[in-house]
Amino acid sequence: MGMPDLARQYTLDEVLAFPADGNRYELVDGELLVTPAPGTRHQVVLGRLYRALANHLAAQPDVTVLFSPADISWDREKLVQPDLFVIPARELSATWKTVRTLLLAIEIVSPSSARGDRLVKRRLYQRQGVATYWIVDPDAALVEVWRPTDDRPEIVTGVLRWRPTPDAEALRLPLRDVFANLPT
Repeated sequence: MGMPDLARQYTLDEVLAFPADGNRYELVDGELLVTPAPGTRHQVVLGRLYRALANHLAAQPDVTVLFSPADISWDREKLVQPDLFVIPARELSATWKTVRTLLLAIEIVSPSSARGDRLVKRRLYQRQGVATYWIVDPDAALVEVWRPTDDRPEIVTGVLRWRPTPDAEALRLPLRDVFANLPT
């Protein structure tokens, strides 16, 4: 006999009302994901990825690269804050409510976020049709690349390649540059 699911289900309004206490609060199908403020390794990797993407996309006015905190929500049971993400520029406004399309979502995984990033959010991003999802693992010096129909990720340890549209020039990002000399 199966056990009933007794875990508390949260609503979007409840999560949005939480205090600004340094934690990141996310909601996936009623499940609350809480992660502490990121560490220095996370932030260094985030900065390097942002710089590479921003430089690459600078000549492409039809897309925008952003980072969290951001309240990305597709309905009343979902609220995510990808570490870094690329959206069509037409969806950028004064509110996160207009952001519906993630061309690229990036999460930098840590021990406290691994389950949420690799399972819960990955499945959500796939269901929502996020074109590409990178799970960046600084400890293993690799990136898992997921697409909506993938059953398994592409594991990249050398050069990461990505393009926002099929006709755009591809970003070529050597991962040694992303993971070099991280704080210990």
